[in-house]
Amino acid sequence: MLSLHKLFKNDGNPTSLDEVITPSAAQKRALMDAKNDIRDHLRKTIREATVSVLGMPHMVTPRFRTQGSWAYKTCIKGAHLPPQEMDWDFGVYLPVTAWEDTSPPRAMARLYFEFVERSLADLCEQKGWVQDKSNKRCARVKISDWGHVDLPLYAAPEDKFRNVAEKSAMDSSMKRTNHLRENASLEEFSEKGEMPNDFWVLMDEIHVAKRDGTWQKSDPEQVANWFDDRVTEHTDQLRRVCRYLKAWRDYNWESGGPTSVLIMIIVSKSFQAIRGRDDLALENAAADLAKRLAEDVREVGIDLGVEDFNRLSPADRIVASQKARELQQAIYTSRHYGPGLVGKAIANMQTYFGTRISNDASLVVVDNAAEVRSTDAARVAAPAVGATKAGWRAK
Repeated sequence: MLSLHKLFKNDGNPTSLDEVITPSAAQKRALMDAKNDIRDHLRKTIREATVSVLGMPHMVTPRFRTQGSWAYKTCIKGAHLPPQEMDWDFGVYLPVTAWEDTSPPRAMARLYFEFVERSLADLCEQKGWVQDKSNKRCARVKISDWGHVDLPLYAAPEDKFRNVAEKSAMDSSMKRTNHLRENASLEEFSEKGEMPNDFWVLMDEIHVAKRDGTWQKSDPEQVANWFDDRVTEHTDQLRRVCRYLKAWRDYNWESGGPTSVLIMIIVSKSFQAIRGRDDLALENAAADLAKRLAEDVREVGIDLGVEDFNRLSPADRIVASQKARELQQAIYTSRHYGPGLVGKAIANMQTYFGTRISNDASLVVVDNAAEVRSTDAARVAAPAVGATKAGWRAK
């Protein structure tokens, strides 16, 4: 039998998939610089518009936050760049002075969305960027043919922002240290309106503006906290396997396919960490995808199970489930080859991941422990863990 582990992770070897799919320093720099330029521009223009355009009684300053794959640490290069693009999800949060029962004023959603896009048009003209207005839930700025910045536009009660800011100011020196450590790689600064993580943990009553002029209750912190808890429980191997499966998705679907959040939720719910064997962990995760992609996917630990995270059509669910089953079977079959079929094992993996899987035969080794390990072993109970960011754990 063979171990394919080093094809996926090999202690920083630049030919392993884990390294190949990591965004380059230049790509990260370009997206980060764009994020910062957008932040500085919108911080000024939105504040000036809160009275004159949005009708608030006094000016308020927006807050900002990096979300999505850069926050989860699961961002990867697309397999087809372009048309696939890397994105930086950068939330814009507006403290709203007037609150109608359970949501912001309805008329404000359209005004907010339209103003932000008008404001971004000026910046795009200066920078040579292009706006993409195809997304119903966010503004989008394309900075190149391989990358864009998504800007979901949120609102929450101004008094909630004030109360949370006061609470998060407690033990401020320790929190500033934590914020610097947690956000240094993303270049986020509270003095620029990018609030520390503990601030967002305490925030609620958040709504996102939609292009059609409506609001939808939405708290991206719930997904982030839930996933962070699962990584703490299952080790960083969970994060790596999610990245491999995103690479598989990108290679097999030039557009569409299972969303990154859907992949993360399915894999996290039943993950089994296997130290030093990312190939085995990936095989098990692919089997979970094959089962779950064909059905609704809900998670009580995120939103009490309200949202179905599987947005694929019934026909697309069947296709995605079958593709995941084929991946699982390909890994299983390749692992059961003898030493003389290393090249065939690599070719099998390239069928599902493309040439980003290395041709280096030295990365595939004989699995000496195979005779004493059951490859179809039943999952064992997860170890008990302490308190989590999300505050409670889904069963």
